[in-house]
Amino acid sequence: MFAVTDVKAHCDIPCKIYDPATALIATLSVIRLLDLIHELGDTVTSAADSAQLVRLTDQKETHAASVKHDITTIWGDYFKAPQIEAYPEVHELVHTIMMQASKCKQGIGRDNGENLLASVNRFAEIFWATKGVETEKVIAPYPPALAVVQPVLAGA
Repeated sequence: MFAVTDVKAHCDIPCKIYDPATALIATLSVIRLLDLIHELGDTVTSAADSAQLVRLTDQKETHAASVKHDITTIWGDYFKAPQIEAYPEVHELVHTIMMQASKCKQGIGRDNGENLLASVNRFAEIFWATKGVETEKVIAPYPPALAVVQPVLAGA
């Protein structure tokens, strides 16, 4: 039906638009969802509370999986020999992020989310440094109101 003789693969997203911001937002979402789960308390007594717990848990796990996807996509598609030579810790850092995101999926400890955020922030610092872009930590203007790494953007 089709005479395809040559197939070439390329990056998952268009070159030059990689940005760990999506992983950072997903990580903040995980922490916020952990907070909301804790707000339900230890005793879920109504069907509505049970449904809310299931929904929050599902979303927490979805966002943790998103962190893993976003980080591995950047790591696998963007990081090449020059970036890895400059930041040889990146392989271990990505593995740590994978393990921490899994802990967030498996449990409800807020400290797991905070540890994940610290690692994703470090990944963002490394990513932007490989591009020669200065970064800063800013407090997200929404709950959980934690510090995230972002590039210093030029004024308009």
